[in-house]
Amino acid sequence: MGIMLKKPEGTAGSAVPAILVGLFISFGGVLYGYDTGTIGGILAMQYWRNLFSTGYVNTKDHLPDVSPSQSSEIVSILSAGTFFGALAAAPLADGLGRRLAMIVSSVVFIFGVILQTAATAIPLFVAGRFFAGFGVGLISAIIPLYQSETSPKWIRGAIVGCYQLSITIGLLLASIVNNATAKRQDTGCYRIPIAVQFAWALIIIVGMLVLPETPRYLIKRGRFDQAAKSLSRLRRLDVDHPALIEELGEIQANHEYELSLGKATYLDCFKGNLLKRLLTGCGLQSLQQLTGVNFIFYYGTSFFQNSGISNPFIVSLITNIVNTLSTFPGLYLVEKWGRRPLLMMGAIGMSVCQLIVASVGTALGNGNLVANKVLIAFVCFYIFFFASSWGPIAWVVTGEIFPLKVRAKSLSMTTASNWLLNWAIAYATPYLVNDGAGEANLQSKVFFIWGGFCVICTAFVYFCIYETKGLSLEQVDELYAKVDHAWQSKGFVPSVSFQEVQDLGANVRSQSLAEIEQGVGRKRSVAAVDNGSPGIENEKY
Repeated sequence: MGIMLKKPEGTAGSAVPAILVGLFISFGGVLYGYDTGTIGGILAMQYWRNLFSTGYVNTKDHLPDVSPSQSSEIVSILSAGTFFGALAAAPLADGLGRRLAMIVSSVVFIFGVILQTAATAIPLFVAGRFFAGFGVGLISAIIPLYQSETSPKWIRGAIVGCYQLSITIGLLLASIVNNATAKRQDTGCYRIPIAVQFAWALIIIVGMLVLPETPRYLIKRGRFDQAAKSLSRLRRLDVDHPALIEELGEIQANHEYELSLGKATYLDCFKGNLLKRLLTGCGLQSLQQLTGVNFIFYYGTSFFQNSGISNPFIVSLITNIVNTLSTFPGLYLVEKWGRRPLLMMGAIGMSVCQLIVASVGTALGNGNLVANKVLIAFVCFYIFFFASSWGPIAWVVTGEIFPLKVRAKSLSMTTASNWLLNWAIAYATPYLVNDGAGEANLQSKVFFIWGGFCVICTAFVYFCIYETKGLSLEQVDELYAKVDHAWQSKGFVPSVSFQEVQDLGANVRSQSLAEIEQGVGRKRSVAAVDNGSPGIENEKY
C-alpha cells in the first residue's frame, strides 16, 4: 500500500473537477461550525450578559447574566431548528434538486442571521437562532448527499469528510472572532461575530449558481441527457466516452433495479434491508453527539471559566485549533485504513480520555491546578480522536449506505437524529453541570457520561458498521444485499453489474440478488461457450 491516495490504474478522465466541486460544497460546513461556535463565546461576553439579562445574577461572579433555563433555550433552539430543517431537506432536495435546495437553504439561514443581528432582547434572538438553525439543518443533510453523488469512489470518503473539516474551520473562525470582540462594551461584541455569517452564506449561493446538478439526481428525474452533461463536467470526459457511458449506465440500471423492488416512500425506509441501514445511520449520528463533543464547543468557555481556568477564551481557541488540525489525518486514513478501523480507534481513544478527565476532576475538584492541566490536556487528546474519526466519518458512512431511491429521505432522517441529540445535550447540559437549586452539579463528573457512551460506540462499530472503502454507491447496495453481518464486510469484492441484471430481465421481486447473480453467471457462461471460450463459469465480474 502506497502512502499517497492515487486514482486507480486505467481510470479514464480526471477526478480534479469532482474533487474541487466536493471541496467547495463542503464549505457549507463553515455555516454549521461557525453558528455553533459563536454562541459559546457570546454567552460569556459581559456586555451581552448585561444587555440580555432579565434580572438573574450569576452565583459565580455575582454579575448580571441569563438564567440556566434561558441559556438552555438560547443554545438549544438552534438544534431544534436544525432538526426540523434536516427533515425538510429530503422533499426540498428531491423536489428542487440538490443544487437549488442549497441556495434556498442559504437564504433561510441569512434570514435567521438578520434577526439575531438586530436583536437586543432574548425573544428576537431566539427566533433568529431557530431560523438560522432551520437553514443549517437543511444544509447539513444536503451537503453529504451532493458530495456522495458526485465524488469518484476511490476518494469519496476524503471528500465527504471535508464537510467535517469545514465545520471545524467554522468553529475555529468563531473562536477567533469571539476572542477579538469579547471585551467590547457595545453591541458590536455579539453583532460582529453574528453578522460575519452573511459572507459564508453568500459564498455558497454564488457558487451553487454555477456548479452542476448531481448526475444521480438527474437520472432519478429521468433526465438522462442532462445527467450525461453533468457527469461529463465532473469526470472531464466527452459525453460519448465509453467510460462515462458505462458509469452512467450502471447508475441508471441500479436505480431501475431499486425501483423494480417497490416505490420510494418514507414507509419503505422502515422496511427490510433499508430499515437496517436507516438504524445504522441514525445510531451513528446519535452516538456522534453522545460522545460529548458539542458540550465542549457549546459550553466549553463557560465550563472552563467555572472550573477556575483564568483565560477560558484562549483555552477554547486552543481546542478549536486542535479540532481543525486533527481532522486532516482522518481525511487521509478513511481511504487508507477504511471506515471500521478508524471509527473503532476513535471510540477507544475518546473513551480513555473522557474517563481520565472525569476521574481526575472528581478526585481533585474544581480549581485545582493539576486537575485543570489534566482537563485541558486530555480534552485536547479527546478532540484529536474525535476529529480524526467520528467527526468526519459519521458523515461519510451515512452519505454512502443508502440506495438512490431513498437516499435523500434516509439521509435527512439520520441527520435529524444527529440534531435531535444535539438539541437534547444543548438543553440538558446547564442542568447537568451547574450548581444551582434543582441542578445536578456534576461538573467534571459529566465526562463519565460521555466516556460511557464512547464505550458503547466501540460495540456499535463492531456490530453495525459495514466497510465500504473503495466501493461505488451502487456496489454498496450489493454489499448490503449479500453480506449479513457488518464484521464480515471487510474484503468484500463486488461481482454484480446492474446493467447485466437489467439485461437478464430477472423477476427481482421473487429472487434474491445472489440468485439473480447466478443467472447472470449462467448467461456469461453460455456467451463464453458460443465465443469458443469454455470454462469461465465461476469468473467474477
